[in-house]
Amino acid sequence: MSDRFEVTVSVLPADIDEQNHVNNMVYLRWVQEVAIAHWRAIAPADARDAIGWVVRRHEIDYKSPATLGEEILLRTWVGQAVRLTFERLTEIRRCSDDQLLASARTLWVPINTKTARPTRVPAEVRHRFST
Repeated sequence: MSDRFEVTVSVLPADIDEQNHVNNMVYLRWVQEVAIAHWRAIAPADARDAIGWVVRRHEIDYKSPATLGEEILLRTWVGQAVRLTFERLTEIRRCSDDQLLASARTLWVPINTKTARPTRVPAEVRHRFST
């Protein structure tokens, strides 16, 4: 397991659905945003220029709702990295009580930014993110 990366976000009015809690699509957006922030924070510039990422699969388990005005902790890390698939795990927690609101598992595929074809991640970059 790689080091965990964290970002805090606030629940905004646009995040709220008809049930008066955060819409499920917002959780998906947060999963993607924290993954992108992690990549940009850790990957060297040449890797960021050469490698893009596409999602093969998202799995989200919703545990408890978030509501307007709450501060939310997004925590992510890379799990297993095998050939052209990187597993990324994410926890979404309420800051005030550390309640787990949702957990996600995403399978990402690295692509060459020029050809849009799957590409290998150099060992030195892979090492920064996964075990």
